[in-house]
Amino acid sequence: MEYDFKTIPNRRKTDSVKWDIKDNQLPMWIADMDFKTAPAIISAMQEKIKLEAFGYEWPKDDYFNAVADWYETEHSHRPQNEWMIFTTGVVPAISSIVRRVSHIGDNVLVQEPVYNIFFNSIENNGRHVLSSNLKFDGQTYRVDWEDLERKLADPLTTLMVFCNPHNPIGKVWSQKEVQKIADLCKNYHVVLLSDEIHGDLIRKGPDYTPAFSIDGEAKENVISLVSPSKTFNVAALHAATAIVPDENLRNIVNRGLNSDEVAEPNLLAIPATIAAYEEGHEWLSQLKVQLNKNFDFTTKYIKENIPQISVVAGTATYLMWLDVHQITDDSAELAECIKNTTGLIVSAGSVYRGNGHDFLRINLACPEEMVKDGMQRLATGISKFLNK
Repeated sequence: MEYDFKTIPNRRKTDSVKWDIKDNQLPMWIADMDFKTAPAIISAMQEKIKLEAFGYEWPKDDYFNAVADWYETEHSHRPQNEWMIFTTGVVPAISSIVRRVSHIGDNVLVQEPVYNIFFNSIENNGRHVLSSNLKFDGQTYRVDWEDLERKLADPLTTLMVFCNPHNPIGKVWSQKEVQKIADLCKNYHVVLLSDEIHGDLIRKGPDYTPAFSIDGEAKENVISLVSPSKTFNVAALHAATAIVPDENLRNIVNRGLNSDEVAEPNLLAIPATIAAYEEGHEWLSQLKVQLNKNFDFTTKYIKENIPQISVVAGTATYLMWLDVHQITDDSAELAECIKNTTGLIVSAGSVYRGNGHDFLRINLACPEEMVKDGMQRLATGISKFLNK
């Protein structure tokens, strides 16, 4: 079956965060796709609505079997059903785990530039953000292993929030890197919390390594958070799964999720997730083909039309990381100028901290028509910024 990746659903005036915009604006910022989701998910939702009665629900083996089957088929690693806990989202789970695993005043380690909402989950709960910044050589990022180990060894560091794959840079960490990070965390008694929400969106090259799949004693110290949210554009479904191999750590996480009331599904969460994981394989495969076309077009367009910008080539997510340091070291000012002069809305890299002030992030999960419009606006916006 050939799926539709050409139609842009009209989400104006629908309570959409992304599309609450002015008539002349084009939103390509928040990590939310402009494709229709997989038909199997829509069918499952429609069947549920037909019941016309929606009381309390709880996930059973069919839900956890679907998650396990998906990870075995797509990623060659099968979590055990007893390792899994339903939760209403990756971010709510991160905030809950921060509260349960660390203490007020502790350091929670991240690797900047990184998904900005991590900072909210840490700082809003009275913990300190401690960053081991990723090293950038002008083309790619890598871990600063000496700095990472030194900061993990700090007695106040009790938790590491790991972006796996990494947003915003699109980096897929190798199996050896994930294992090494997990081993270091274990050595210094730091729990490793791995946000794997983009794990299904590896567009090319080696697959990502789920934290729950690592070897050795470090496995007792990891938490993987997974969800169909980004994969199938169902963020408002509010469905995710915490995968925690160690029973004691799992009990701590489970208690936190329940105490914070982020462990009960809504009426559509269970059937839609099962449908996604049981019937969404081919849809995802075709999505990746479209995303790669969009990335190839954008890379070529920028090289030919906006030479002042360079693309940081990541192989994961539908988010492109653009190096604009030749233009400015204030990406917030640049993003605002582009928005005001062309209507194109992109993310300023500065919100991700680290060296993000030299970057923009743009969302390419949309039909080609929208990508082309976005690139023309980007070129115009850069020209106006340079000639202001």
